[in-house]
Amino acid sequence: MTTMWRRFQDMVGIEYPIMQDGMGPSPTTLLAAAVSAAGGLGTVSCPSIVNSSEQFLREGFRAAIEHVASSTDRPFAVNVPVGRTASGELLLVSRICIDEAIAVKRDGGRTGDQLRAIVTSAGFAGEFGAAIRESGLVHMAKVGSVRHALKAAESGANVIIASGYEMGGHTHAKGVHTMVLAPQVIDALDIPVVVSGGICDGRGLAAVLAMGGAAAAMGTRFIATQEHQWHAAYKQRIVDAKEWEDVVYGGIYAPIRGLRNKGLELMEDVRKTMSPEDFQVWEEEQIRKAQREGDVVDGLMVAGQVSAAIHDIPTVADLVGRIVTQARGLLGEAGVALGEPACR
Repeated sequence: MTTMWRRFQDMVGIEYPIMQDGMGPSPTTLLAAAVSAAGGLGTVSCPSIVNSSEQFLREGFRAAIEHVASSTDRPFAVNVPVGRTASGELLLVSRICIDEAIAVKRDGGRTGDQLRAIVTSAGFAGEFGAAIRESGLVHMAKVGSVRHALKAAESGANVIIASGYEMGGHTHAKGVHTMVLAPQVIDALDIPVVVSGGICDGRGLAAVLAMGGAAAAMGTRFIATQEHQWHAAYKQRIVDAKEWEDVVYGGIYAPIRGLRNKGLELMEDVRKTMSPEDFQVWEEEQIRKAQREGDVVDGLMVAGQVSAAIHDIPTVADLVGRIVTQARGLLGEAGVALGEPACR
């Protein structure tokens, strides 16, 4: 019987059951290429969430995809937040980025071959579901509940990402933590389930595989790496974080988890003076201020609860290597503890 992790690895063509979570709004191309080159699945994020023209979104997203494809010969994915207007229409950024990913896959060639999967998060792909499947992309749907996992699978998603409440960035209005959520989603489905939220090392990967998960996805841990193009001060702030410094606040699509700072305190006052649309623009600009300029005091620091467990800024290759080594050792030791001979 083929294991779920083997099914997932065969679907997307990766060496190790490790994935980089989507993150933004600042670029993730160098990181995505490095994760894929190290044997995992790197992920390209949308160039913006709000206040962008159609031309900017199309050209920026296509350029990011081509940049990763030219930087590694390994497979990679794209991540598209699926936001909707009050009337239920798919937001421009969601529609354009899904459309571009499908077009790249259909165009074929080296780039189309390397682009293996699309992750939809913060909502359901809806009317784009059939087009995603027909293009040949593996459709991965990110969810925070069993009911949403079932709905995504019923609508045709090939893979589910069960993402716990402790995740960084956009999280869930009703919080279910990873170790509670993931086993329930795995039990409910017969398709691969990637587990995300609070993972930063081989212990997390071993736990995911032991519970029947297909792979571990990490966001915050991969921010604090040498290759990631976000500002060095942003990475160092994650390394310096202590427990209880994270907080969940109102975000663009949904609640966001980040680190406490002066900018977060200012945000609540600013929100009262702006329309929802203007506030969304301001919020994205403040996130970029931290990610690109390194202003970790007045900018908004998006990061997960796992920040407190991150203590260094390694290369991606070193990080992936030690995660795999640690997970192998732990899974072998676990077998011995249960009366089975160690793996050789």
